[in-house]
Amino acid sequence: MPGTELRVVDPETGADLGAGERGELWVRGPQTMAGYLHRPDATAAMVDADGWLRTGDLVVVDDDGEVFIVDRLKELIKVNGFQVAPAELEALLATHPAIADAAVIARPDAARGEAPVAVVVTRETLDADDLMDWVARRVAPYKRLRAVRFVASIPRTASGKILRRVLIEQERQTV
Repeated sequence: MPGTELRVVDPETGADLGAGERGELWVRGPQTMAGYLHRPDATAAMVDADGWLRTGDLVVVDDDGEVFIVDRLKELIKVNGFQVAPAELEALLATHPAIADAAVIARPDAARGEAPVAVVVTRETLDADDLMDWVARRVAPYKRLRAVRFVASIPRTASGKILRRVLIEQERQTV
């Protein structure tokens, strides 16, 4: 878009990142919002003093300058100070032959801060421990699932987006 600038920054430090590195997308231009009406605190959380709008989108920019949205910052699960993107684990779970659909949410964990929990729809009988072991062999230790919950369907919006708030509420009721 003409007159629009973008940056990819480390969500923790605000440092600029390079091509191929995952970070938060910040944009600045005449079409971005100037702020929230009568809400200076909310504005300060969203737009910095130089006019950069924090989108909350986690992106990767390739060597050709194309931007790929990979997750939402709010949805990151923080495990022992590491960030775990639910979309990454969901993509992995989707490759398992016994899984028809999957979502990953955070569960509060006294030792780790948060822990990833898979909510899955299966095509056939599947043991939760076997699935956690299967994932563990394919991810870094901090990304390992700490629990699996089997459901009949994953709640989604009309456009197909996972309704995480519904899953999180169901998780609170089961724990």
